[in-house]
Amino acid sequence: MPEITTLTDLTKTPHAEVFEDRRPRTVRLELDTDERVPPHTHPGTNIVLHLVSGHLELSLDDETYDVRPGQLVRFSGEREISPRAIEPSTAVVVFAPADANDQ
Repeated sequence: MPEITTLTDLTKTPHAEVFEDRRPRTVRLELDTDERVPPHTHPGTNIVLHLVSGHLELSLDDETYDVRPGQLVRFSGEREISPRAIEPSTAVVVFAPADANDQ
């Protein structure tokens, strides 16, 4: 039987895990205005970030992207990532294991 929930039921901040065993790691990321996640990487993964609400400035290495609700951003976890909320924002982020040939 499936489990049905909502993003608002995932209450831990800024990262709320969707799966207990973290495979694939899927989180609800919630940031307040001007809140930033420090630059970091996720080696060995491919990442999909789906912005549900708000407005993010997403830094990937030395590039910055303007992300709006409904947009998906796909990138390698080898890149240095640092999202910053322009306004209160909620995103779903999936960390999928990367194929060794993708690296």
